[in-house]
Amino acid sequence: MVLDAGDLSDTAMQAIAREMHLSETAFVRSGEGEDRAYDVRIFTPEHEVPFAGHPTLGTAHVIREELLKRPVPEVRLNLAAGQIPVSFAPEGIAWMRQNPPVFMDEIPADTLAGVLSLPETTIDPRFPVEEVSTGLPFIFI
Repeated sequence: MVLDAGDLSDTAMQAIAREMHLSETAFVRSGEGEDRAYDVRIFTPEHEVPFAGHPTLGTAHVIREELLKRPVPEVRLNLAAGQIPVSFAPEGIAWMRQNPPVFMDEIPADTLAGVLSLPETTIDPRFPVEEVSTGLPFIFI
């Protein structure tokens, strides 16, 4: 994670993420704004992503412990996918409230089976294969 990244360009953030070579690198772009949230961007070594769970939780924890230096009950992050609140239980467990799921395209079983080099019969026809997103699309099989 990079704190105080407000002056970094998109190119610089991408270069840092590529150099760090972590799954995701979070960049805290601003402190608490009018909405009492922090502007954060997340990059993989290849590109920016609108949302990722682990860096969201980790960034909220670091903001709470290192920037605020007090046990606030919630930290809100403004990500490309929208504002994500992270709340903290007294024992230190962090909980994030993701965006509601958006159900996108259904993928035909025969298409998916071909892509995965599996027999079509390995995909249970009772359950749709769908692309679903709460901020970053995934295919659920």
